[in-house]
Amino acid sequence: MLTTTTTKVLEPGELDAALAVLDREPVANAFVAARVQVAGLDPWRLGGEMWGWYADGRLESLCYAGANLVPICAGPDAVRAFADRARRAGRRCSSIVGPAGPTADLWSLLEPHWGPAREVRSHQPLMVTRTLPADVEPDPYVRRVRKDEMETILPACVAMFTEEVGISPLAGDGGLLYQARVAELVGSGRSFARIEDGRVVFKAEIGAATDRACQIQGVWVAPEHRGRGLSVTGMAAVLRYALRDVAPVASLYVNDYNTAARAAYRRVGFVEDGAFMSVLF
Repeated sequence: MLTTTTTKVLEPGELDAALAVLDREPVANAFVAARVQVAGLDPWRLGGEMWGWYADGRLESLCYAGANLVPICAGPDAVRAFADRARRAGRRCSSIVGPAGPTADLWSLLEPHWGPAREVRSHQPLMVTRTLPADVEPDPYVRRVRKDEMETILPACVAMFTEEVGISPLAGDGGLLYQARVAELVGSGRSFARIEDGRVVFKAEIGAATDRACQIQGVWVAPEHRGRGLSVTGMAAVLRYALRDVAPVASLYVNDYNTAARAAYRRVGFVEDGAFMSVLF
Protein backbone atom coordinates (compact mmCIF):
# COMPACT_ATOMS: atom_id res chain seq x y z
CA MET A 1 0.00 0.00 0.00
CA LEU A 2 1.47 3.35 -1.07
CA THR A 3 1.97 6.09 1.50
CA THR A 4 0.73 9.52 0.45
CA THR A 5 3.06 12.33 1.51
CA THR A 6 2.70 16.10 1.38
CA THR A 7 4.73 19.10 2.54
CA LYS A 8 3.30 22.50 3.43
CA VAL A 9 3.62 25.49 5.74
CA LEU A 10 1.89 24.77 9.04
CA GLU A 11 -1.13 26.83 10.03
CA PRO A 12 -1.50 28.34 13.54
CA GLY A 13 -4.25 25.83 14.29
CA GLU A 14 -1.74 22.98 13.97
CA LEU A 15 0.21 24.09 17.02
CA ASP A 16 -0.61 21.01 19.13
CA ALA A 17 0.48 18.66 16.36
CA ALA A 18 3.75 20.57 15.93
CA LEU A 19 4.45 20.51 19.67
CA ALA A 20 3.83 16.75 19.70
CA VAL A 21 6.53 16.27 17.07
CA LEU A 22 8.95 18.56 18.93
CA ASP A 23 8.28 16.67 22.15
CA ARG A 24 9.62 13.43 20.67
CA GLU A 25 13.17 14.71 21.16
CA PRO A 26 12.86 17.44 23.81
CA VAL A 27 16.60 17.96 24.30
CA ALA A 28 17.65 18.15 20.65
CA ASN A 29 14.59 20.23 19.76
CA ALA A 30 14.76 22.65 22.71
CA PHE A 31 15.76 25.66 20.58
CA VAL A 32 12.83 25.39 18.18
CA ALA A 33 10.36 24.16 20.80
CA ALA A 34 11.06 27.19 22.99
CA ARG A 35 10.36 29.56 20.09
CA VAL A 36 7.15 27.76 19.13
CA GLN A 37 5.85 27.69 22.70
CA VAL A 38 6.25 31.47 22.93
CA ALA A 39 5.34 32.56 19.40
CA GLY A 40 3.09 29.80 18.09
CA LEU A 41 3.21 29.13 14.35
CA ASP A 42 2.45 32.59 13.00
CA PRO A 43 5.46 33.36 10.74
CA TRP A 44 5.68 37.01 11.85
CA ARG A 45 5.91 36.12 15.52
CA LEU A 46 7.96 32.96 14.97
CA GLY A 47 10.53 34.69 12.79
CA GLY A 48 10.10 32.18 9.97
CA GLU A 49 7.91 29.46 8.56
CA MET A 50 7.39 26.01 10.01
CA TRP A 51 7.24 23.42 7.27
CA GLY A 52 5.48 20.14 7.92
CA TRP A 53 5.93 16.77 6.22
CA TYR A 54 2.85 14.56 6.35
CA ALA A 55 2.50 10.83 5.72
CA ASP A 56 -1.08 9.72 5.06
CA GLY A 57 -2.31 12.99 6.51
CA ARG A 58 -0.34 12.69 9.77
CA LEU A 59 2.30 15.27 10.67
CA GLU A 60 5.56 13.36 11.07
CA SER A 61 8.42 15.85 10.59
CA LEU A 62 9.11 19.57 10.75
CA CYS A 63 11.61 22.03 9.35
CA TYR A 64 12.01 25.51 10.80
CA ALA A 65 12.83 27.96 8.02
CA GLY A 66 13.92 31.27 9.49
CA ALA A 67 17.35 32.74 10.15
CA ASN A 68 18.36 29.10 10.53
CA LEU A 69 17.11 26.12 8.55
CA VAL A 70 16.50 23.34 11.10
CA PRO A 71 15.30 19.81 10.22
CA ILE A 72 13.30 18.25 13.07
CA CYS A 73 12.58 14.52 13.49
CA ALA A 74 13.22 14.22 9.76
CA GLY A 75 13.84 10.91 8.05
CA PRO A 76 15.24 10.56 4.50
CA ASP A 77 11.91 11.14 2.74
CA ALA A 78 11.14 14.23 4.79
CA VAL A 79 14.65 15.58 4.25
CA ARG A 80 14.27 15.23 0.49
CA ALA A 81 10.93 17.05 0.61
CA PHE A 82 12.37 19.86 2.74
CA ALA A 83 15.42 20.17 0.49
CA ASP A 84 13.19 20.48 -2.56
CA ARG A 85 11.11 23.21 -0.93
CA ALA A 86 14.21 25.06 0.28
CA ARG A 87 15.82 24.86 -3.17
CA ARG A 88 12.74 26.29 -4.85
CA ALA A 89 12.43 29.10 -2.29
CA GLY A 90 16.10 30.06 -2.48
CA ARG A 91 18.46 30.52 0.43
CA ARG A 92 17.13 32.93 3.04
CA CYS A 93 18.94 31.55 6.08
CA SER A 94 22.39 32.29 7.49
CA SER A 95 22.93 28.69 8.57
CA ILE A 96 21.62 25.15 8.45
CA VAL A 97 21.80 23.52 11.88
CA GLY A 98 20.37 20.46 13.54
CA PRO A 99 21.01 16.80 14.39
CA ALA A 100 24.05 15.68 12.41
CA GLY A 101 22.46 12.93 10.31
CA PRO A 102 19.46 14.80 8.85
CA THR A 103 21.45 18.02 8.54
CA ALA A 104 24.19 16.28 6.57
CA ASP A 105 21.60 14.74 4.26
CA LEU A 106 19.86 18.09 3.81
CA TRP A 107 23.12 19.85 3.00
CA SER A 108 24.16 17.18 0.50
CA LEU A 109 20.98 17.93 -1.46
CA LEU A 110 21.26 21.72 -1.14
CA GLU A 111 25.01 22.18 -1.61
CA PRO A 112 24.87 22.02 -5.44
CA HIS A 113 22.40 24.91 -5.36
CA TRP A 114 23.43 26.88 -2.27
CA GLY A 115 27.12 26.09 -1.99
CA PRO A 116 29.80 26.71 -1.25
CA ALA A 117 29.31 27.33 2.46
CA ARG A 118 31.58 29.64 4.40
CA GLU A 119 32.20 26.82 6.87
CA VAL A 120 30.83 23.35 7.60
CA ARG A 121 31.07 21.99 11.14
CA SER A 122 30.06 18.41 10.53
CA HIS A 123 30.36 17.02 14.07
CA GLN A 124 29.42 19.10 17.11
CA PRO A 125 28.88 16.81 20.11
CA LEU A 126 25.56 17.35 21.90
CA MET A 127 26.28 17.23 25.64
CA VAL A 128 23.66 16.71 28.32
CA THR A 129 23.46 16.67 32.11
CA ARG A 130 20.71 16.21 34.67
CA THR A 131 22.73 16.66 37.86
CA LEU A 132 24.99 19.22 39.49
CA PRO A 133 28.66 18.25 39.86
CA ALA A 134 29.41 16.92 43.32
CA ASP A 135 33.10 17.85 43.28
CA VAL A 136 33.08 21.32 41.69
CA GLU A 137 32.29 24.39 43.75
CA PRO A 138 30.22 26.86 41.69
CA ASP A 139 31.83 30.26 41.22
CA PRO A 140 30.10 32.45 43.84
CA TYR A 141 30.70 35.55 41.71
CA VAL A 142 28.71 34.30 38.72
CA ARG A 143 25.25 35.85 38.85
CA ARG A 144 22.38 37.01 36.70
CA VAL A 145 23.21 40.06 34.61
CA ARG A 146 21.10 43.08 35.57
CA LYS A 147 19.12 45.10 33.05
CA ASP A 148 21.29 48.16 33.75
CA GLU A 149 24.42 46.20 32.74
CA MET A 150 23.68 45.93 29.00
CA GLU A 151 26.65 48.16 28.12
CA THR A 152 28.88 45.86 30.18
CA ILE A 153 27.70 42.50 28.84
CA LEU A 154 27.23 43.43 25.17
CA PRO A 155 30.95 43.76 24.24
CA ALA A 156 31.60 40.30 25.72
CA CYS A 157 28.69 38.86 23.75
CA VAL A 158 29.99 40.43 20.54
CA ALA A 159 33.50 39.11 21.22
CA MET A 160 32.19 35.59 21.86
CA PHE A 161 30.01 35.58 18.73
CA THR A 162 32.81 36.90 16.52
CA GLU A 163 35.29 34.38 17.90
CA GLU A 164 32.85 31.49 17.54
CA VAL A 165 31.16 32.25 14.22
CA GLY A 166 33.90 34.16 12.44
CA ILE A 167 31.88 37.29 11.66
CA SER A 168 30.66 40.15 13.83
CA PRO A 169 26.97 40.15 14.84
CA LEU A 170 27.05 43.92 14.36
CA ALA A 171 27.36 43.57 10.58
CA GLY A 172 24.36 44.08 8.34
CA ASP A 173 21.78 45.90 10.44
CA GLY A 174 24.35 47.43 12.75
CA GLY A 175 23.64 44.81 15.38
CA LEU A 176 20.07 45.83 16.15
CA LEU A 177 18.68 42.29 16.08
CA TYR A 178 21.63 40.92 18.05
CA GLN A 179 21.37 43.61 20.69
CA ALA A 180 17.65 42.92 21.00
CA ARG A 181 18.39 39.22 21.54
CA VAL A 182 20.98 40.00 24.24
CA ALA A 183 18.50 42.36 25.92
CA GLU A 184 15.83 39.65 25.79
CA LEU A 185 18.09 37.15 27.56
CA VAL A 186 19.11 39.72 30.17
CA GLY A 187 15.52 40.78 30.73
CA SER A 188 14.33 37.19 31.17
CA GLY A 189 17.04 36.43 33.74
CA ARG A 190 18.86 33.93 31.50
CA SER A 191 22.14 35.83 31.06
CA PHE A 192 24.90 35.09 33.60
CA ALA A 193 28.34 36.57 34.15
CA ARG A 194 31.21 37.17 36.50
CA ILE A 195 32.02 40.86 36.30
CA GLU A 196 35.18 42.36 37.81
CA ASP A 197 35.96 46.09 37.78
CA GLY A 198 33.26 46.68 35.19
CA ARG A 199 34.56 44.00 32.78
CA VAL A 200 33.14 40.57 32.01
CA VAL A 201 35.45 37.74 33.04
CA PHE A 202 33.10 34.83 32.31
CA LYS A 203 29.67 34.67 30.73
CA ALA A 204 27.05 32.22 29.48
CA GLU A 205 23.35 32.24 28.66
CA ILE A 206 20.45 29.84 28.83
CA GLY A 207 19.50 30.50 25.24
CA ALA A 208 16.44 28.26 24.98
CA ALA A 209 14.18 26.87 27.66
CA THR A 210 11.12 24.65 27.85
CA ASP A 211 9.69 22.76 30.79
CA ARG A 212 11.50 19.66 29.49
CA ALA A 213 14.99 20.95 28.69
CA CYS A 214 17.15 24.03 28.36
CA GLN A 215 20.13 24.82 26.17
CA ILE A 216 23.19 26.72 27.39
CA GLN A 217 25.02 28.87 24.87
CA GLY A 218 27.55 31.66 24.53
CA VAL A 219 30.06 30.29 27.06
CA TRP A 220 33.04 32.64 27.04
CA VAL A 221 36.04 33.52 29.20
CA ALA A 222 37.94 36.77 28.60
CA PRO A 223 41.25 35.86 26.88
CA GLU A 224 43.41 37.32 29.63
CA HIS A 225 41.68 35.11 32.20
CA ARG A 226 41.84 31.81 30.34
CA GLY A 227 43.69 28.87 31.87
CA ARG A 228 42.45 29.60 35.41
CA GLY A 229 39.58 27.10 35.44
CA LEU A 230 36.93 29.82 35.33
CA SER A 231 34.96 27.96 32.66
CA VAL A 232 34.55 24.98 35.00
CA THR A 233 33.43 26.87 38.11
CA GLY A 234 31.44 29.31 35.99
CA MET A 235 29.56 26.52 34.24
CA ALA A 236 28.86 24.88 37.57
CA ALA A 237 27.25 28.14 38.70
CA VAL A 238 25.14 28.43 35.53
CA LEU A 239 24.07 24.80 35.88
CA ARG A 240 22.90 25.51 39.40
CA TYR A 241 20.53 28.14 38.05
CA ALA A 242 19.51 26.07 35.02
CA LEU A 243 18.64 22.84 36.81
CA ARG A 244 17.12 24.53 39.85
CA ASP A 245 15.08 27.25 38.17
CA VAL A 246 14.54 26.33 34.51
CA ALA A 247 14.40 22.66 33.46
CA PRO A 248 15.39 19.16 34.62
CA VAL A 249 17.87 18.71 31.75
CA ALA A 250 20.58 21.08 30.50
CA SER A 251 22.28 20.67 27.14
CA LEU A 252 24.75 22.39 24.84
CA TYR A 253 26.61 21.56 21.67
CA VAL A 254 30.26 22.24 21.11
CA ASN A 255 32.73 22.09 18.23
CA ASP A 256 34.54 18.74 18.22
CA TYR A 257 37.93 20.44 17.82
CA ASN A 258 37.43 22.50 20.99
CA THR A 259 39.02 19.94 23.28
CA ALA A 260 39.45 22.38 26.18
CA ALA A 261 35.74 23.25 26.24
CA ARG A 262 34.70 19.61 25.97
CA ALA A 263 36.95 18.73 28.90
CA ALA A 264 35.53 21.58 30.98
CA TYR A 265 31.96 20.47 30.27
CA ARG A 266 32.76 16.86 31.16
CA ARG A 267 34.31 18.14 34.39
CA VAL A 268 30.92 19.54 35.48
CA GLY A 269 29.02 16.39 34.51
CA PHE A 270 28.05 16.78 30.85
CA VAL A 271 28.11 13.60 28.76
CA GLU A 272 27.93 13.34 24.99
CA ASP A 273 24.57 12.20 23.66
CA GLY A 274 24.48 12.56 19.89
CA ALA A 275 25.80 15.31 17.67
CA PHE A 276 24.73 18.41 15.80
CA MET A 277 26.00 19.82 12.52
CA SER A 278 26.18 23.43 11.37
CA VAL A 279 26.56 24.84 7.86
CA LEU A 280 27.48 28.54 7.98
CA PHE A 281 26.98 30.93 5.06
